[in-house]
Amino acid sequence: MKIAVFEAEDRERIAFEKLRAKHNVVFVSEPLKPGQIQHPDADIISTFIYSELGGSVIDQFPDLKLIATRSTGFEHIDSAKCQVRGIAVSNVPVYGSKTVAEHVFALLLSISHRMPEAIARAQRGHFSPFGLQGFDLAEKTFGVIGSGGIGRHVIQIARGFDMKVVAFDVRQDEEAAQQFGFSYLPFDDVLAQSDVLSLHVPSMPSTHHLIREETIAKMKTGAVIINVSRGDLIETGALIQALTVGKIAAAGLDVLPDEPMIREEAQLINSIFGNENELRTLVTNHILLRMRNVIITPHSAFNTKEAVDRIVGTTVDNIVAYLGGTPQNIVAKK
Repeated sequence: MKIAVFEAEDRERIAFEKLRAKHNVVFVSEPLKPGQIQHPDADIISTFIYSELGGSVIDQFPDLKLIATRSTGFEHIDSAKCQVRGIAVSNVPVYGSKTVAEHVFALLLSISHRMPEAIARAQRGHFSPFGLQGFDLAEKTFGVIGSGGIGRHVIQIARGFDMKVVAFDVRQDEEAAQQFGFSYLPFDDVLAQSDVLSLHVPSMPSTHHLIREETIAKMKTGAVIINVSRGDLIETGALIQALTVGKIAAAGLDVLPDEPMIREEAQLINSIFGNENELRTLVTNHILLRMRNVIITPHSAFNTKEAVDRIVGTTVDNIVAYLGGTPQNIVAKK
């Protein structure tokens, strides 16, 4: 089999080396995109989230049998096209639940202790704490939207900070609620009671702009929003407005809508936008990037050595399992 690994970093290549004993493995540093097709004779391809695997791209690989994405999400892959062609798609369902949960509190503690401002002040040689007053987490109400793997680890950490935890999930697990010491409430009640609201649901039509003007209006004034899940869960314009007037005190975000546009900023600013919505999103995201009560990290919540090793290790295991006739972690198939 020919296996093409796109968006390959040096640290990832070592894990794929063991496949070379029986297969032709090639590495490409760039993402896979329309007009940038390499190794169209590949039987298996592996990508990260910045490759664009739409139908037109997939059709450039006539012998393709498996797409092994090195991510949990697979929105960048045309699953319907894969089903029609009988191409299996595998993902990495679990790799960093604890890792991402820790990042939630890295963001939250940075907000509650005014860390960016405090560090910048100290670096300037100004050691006064005046104007840097934060707030305790203890005894605050922590709201969790989505109590799956990451959500549960977040809940455990919040309880360790002596926070009261309330949660909303379409599938309630009362046994877990009793074990970890939290309560399930209706969605609107979680919004109304939370001093901190943390989002842990996937991107789908029912969660698109879950946090928007009308839901923000139901939240406690002065609440903090944390989002390490998917950018489109929050309507950016509504969040900016709420942050500006103080309805939302602060936000910690590891994801933004249309993140690749932010990463390719220089190219986009010098190009002609074919869709005015793209320009609008880019501009509003830039406003968020410059707001003093917003902390943004570049989709790096997963990025610890241990978690990245698990991502690549599971991806290689997915390929080995497929080649051995026992496919695992399959999210799309005929």
